[in-house]
Amino acid sequence: MILTKVTDLIGNTPILSIPIPARQSQLLLKIEKNNPGGSIKDRMARNMIVAALKSGRLAEGGVVVESSSGNTGIGLAIAAVEFGLRFIAVVDHHAAPDKIAVMRALGAEIRYVEGQYREDEVAVVERQRLAAQLARTIPGAVFMNQSDNAANAGGYSEFVREVVSEVGGVDAYVGCVGTGGSMTGIARGLKVHNPHTKTIAVEPDGSIVFGQPGHPYYQSGTGTPAGDTVGLVLDYSCIDMGVQVSDSQAFETARYMARRRGMLVGGSTGGVIYKALEFIHGGLIGGNVVVAIADGGEKYLHTVFSESWLKERNLLDVQVWHQLDSWFGQERLTDESCAVPRLHAVEAA
Repeated sequence: MILTKVTDLIGNTPILSIPIPARQSQLLLKIEKNNPGGSIKDRMARNMIVAALKSGRLAEGGVVVESSSGNTGIGLAIAAVEFGLRFIAVVDHHAAPDKIAVMRALGAEIRYVEGQYREDEVAVVERQRLAAQLARTIPGAVFMNQSDNAANAGGYSEFVREVVSEVGGVDAYVGCVGTGGSMTGIARGLKVHNPHTKTIAVEPDGSIVFGQPGHPYYQSGTGTPAGDTVGLVLDYSCIDMGVQVSDSQAFETARYMARRRGMLVGGSTGGVIYKALEFIHGGLIGGNVVVAIADGGEKYLHTVFSESWLKERNLLDVQVWHQLDSWFGQERLTDESCAVPRLHAVEAA
């Protein structure tokens, strides 16, 4: 198939099956990192811009402003090129440097929020305040406000269509929840096709989406930090269960998938895979369990995939590797090339 523009590459991502024989289930990984911007957010980013243009809210040659930790910003930067728009991304120190570099390469203007924040503190409230202010003061500018934008959730209809077409019966979907757009759009769509599909939303330990006490966390692009409000786009009624995953569980699972499966996934995706396996083996879900590989680990090489970075923040946990070996039905390997990383094992001893 010969396509004519980069955004035509959005969607139709492949699915990789990992059998879980002990539970007569299969983990179906939809490889959303294959989208042109490297994440699932490409879908909703373009949809938000198209909706704004169609409604007249955004004029031709206008300015798009958005608060982003990176993936939505990359998707908006790509769509802005397609439609000849100017794009301003409002970011904080929590955004992965590689994501910011990609946005800049695509022509986005980067605005950092001011203020003193802890390394593991997400400055979402200040990001949104600055984005709204810029949109008010720049002629022709529109703040996309993904947390409250209905076109966010609406951007995942094709994801659902693809999954249903490729998989058929979906018994469960496990996904990360941040603004709630992807979780709401996908969960709602899957339940239209099968009301019995179980939907599980995963947030970082420290996020307040499901009413747990808030505290800082390192996972990027997911969850709602303390001090912020849950976005209006999130529809709790289509989510069967909300759960939390620790930074160590998320990041170690991402590293495990690289070493054991040859797949680079982002930190939040690592958390979703960990919880999906936990619930499969706990008997809460089974059959065809779909997980979105929301983005790739290529954007986190200096953080999630750096043992020195993890060690400095006390995020190494060798027990996660042993638990994953058990869940995947894989014997603990002793070969030097396949075993738990040497530094990791020594530090955990």
